[in-house]
Amino acid sequence: MKIEGIINIAVIAHVDAGKSTLVDAFLNQSNVFRANEVVPDCVMDSNDLERERGITIYSKNCSILYKNHKINIVDTPGHADFSSEVERIMKTVDTVILLVDSSEGPMPQTRFVLQKSLEAGHRPILFINKIDKKDQRAEEVVNLAFDLFVELGATDEQLDFPILYGVAKAGIAQKELSDEGKDLSPLFETILEHVDPYGASSTDPLQLQISSLDYDDYIGRLGIGRVIRGTLSQGDQVGISKRDGKLEKGRVGKVFVYEGLQRKEVAKAQAGDMVIVSGLNDISIGETLCHPDHMEPLPIHKIEEPTLSMNFLINDSPFCGKSGKFVTNRHLKNRLDKELEVNVGLKVEPLDSVQDGFKVSGRGELHLSILLENMRREGYEVAVSKPQVLFRMVDGIRMEPIEKVVAITPDDYSGTVISELSIRKGTLETMQSEDGYTRMEFKVPTRGLLGYRSEFVNVTRGEGILLRSFYGYEPYRGDIPRRNNGVLISQQGGTAMAYSIFNLSDRAVMMIDPGTDVYEGMIVGINSRKEDMTVNPTKNKKLTNTRASGSDDAIKLNAAKAFNLEEALTFIEDDELLEITPDALRLRKRILNETDRVRERNRLGKMASGD
Repeated sequence: MKIEGIINIAVIAHVDAGKSTLVDAFLNQSNVFRANEVVPDCVMDSNDLERERGITIYSKNCSILYKNHKINIVDTPGHADFSSEVERIMKTVDTVILLVDSSEGPMPQTRFVLQKSLEAGHRPILFINKIDKKDQRAEEVVNLAFDLFVELGATDEQLDFPILYGVAKAGIAQKELSDEGKDLSPLFETILEHVDPYGASSTDPLQLQISSLDYDDYIGRLGIGRVIRGTLSQGDQVGISKRDGKLEKGRVGKVFVYEGLQRKEVAKAQAGDMVIVSGLNDISIGETLCHPDHMEPLPIHKIEEPTLSMNFLINDSPFCGKSGKFVTNRHLKNRLDKELEVNVGLKVEPLDSVQDGFKVSGRGELHLSILLENMRREGYEVAVSKPQVLFRMVDGIRMEPIEKVVAITPDDYSGTVISELSIRKGTLETMQSEDGYTRMEFKVPTRGLLGYRSEFVNVTRGEGILLRSFYGYEPYRGDIPRRNNGVLISQQGGTAMAYSIFNLSDRAVMMIDPGTDVYEGMIVGINSRKEDMTVNPTKNKKLTNTRASGSDDAIKLNAAKAFNLEEALTFIEDDELLEITPDALRLRKRILNETDRVRERNRLGKMASGD
């Protein structure tokens, strides 16, 4: 088939609006899959974590053919921690499809992704998704979306956006609510009517800007971007404009384009196409490839600065190496270096000579916890410290990252949420109630939101919705109360006994079950009081010949409290670590021996008093 034109589009939306599901429908209706092929839901979310969590973490590319036109599609992340990916993608596409839920309406991240697309000069296509919901209010949502366009300074041309309605899961799009949708043909036709194929000439000198990175174990780092003009062939000598402004030369290895979900190696790629380039091993985001005799670099993409950091340390617990294959500082360094090949939002710095490990900074809790979860699944063991927010000094004023938070809760719980976020230095911006639910918008320091999600779920009995997006930096808002409860610390190693756990349960919430192996300094429970308490969970009942009626019946225990990775990271304090291994998450004191902990507390106390 002769390609008459190339169109690049991005699918953008808030989390869970149906982006990946819509791309699934695009692929299914474009004969990308064989008739007998088993295709999973959200096929673009190929990473195991993406499938488990139901979110897009990394932007993905694919292509379809429709009426002799090649349409390259980018499925973008919707979570705020990966917003820098969205910003870069905007410069590689011709337009965007903005998905908005027919009942929820525009959400915080909708504002962000739409703003970036408008700034890039795109004329979005609005797709009102999930019109099959019982509480859909599509017409009102269209008005809310229009108001958002106006608020974000859209031009008259951008305000004249096409509107479609549909159900991405069913692969249906329609131009009017009253229509009977059958497939995505109305959306395909709207794309061709609304967007002109890319118009740059393939005879002009080469210009290509790298928008994202990938890595292949066999051919190394890969640069991904759109050929803005000219052509790119295997073996071409190119000039490279680096991030620091220097000009270098390099030779292109292999060139790939997307056909459906697959990469296809080609001898030459033309202007407008999305390509993957190998052979340029130190290529980075925002760098421009040009013809060596026509160096015209494009403005460098700004990479968002990290807002959160934690220390990645080697695991020195007594259980080190029991389940993991990679446990040394060298292993840790090699893995983080590999992550830096593709994860440009990450920053890694070695710790001082006293302590083996690295300070790793990223865009938020999710950004860093995804890395840790991938590492543990790959067989790494690591101990990590409490996440720390990264402050900035601006004109002598200490500034901290602030997030915009939308909380939607049943009316009965709104007062509790307001109270909790106020304690965490949040300020209520807007509040409105409708149909038994209250929608509140806050601005809250990132510090105050660490670990709050699980608390929010508890206070709203699982009926609330909490949405976050990065807002900016504002002056430091003061101290935020820390964890109110102390912990129970094992005073020795061994196997936890039901008898001990039962007796300790009266004054604590236990975090281990009978039969769990423990070591000295490991945290085994949450104390009901503020103080830490050293206990012996391995103690068993002494055997005697005397039995008392009722006292020797089977012991009934409450289920142990289990933390997921994000909850554990935000639970620990400065003197504690989270031990992450392929088979377990263990909370522990940084100093395992009780005598050494007391000595260290005394030393710090003397330093604080000036003695």
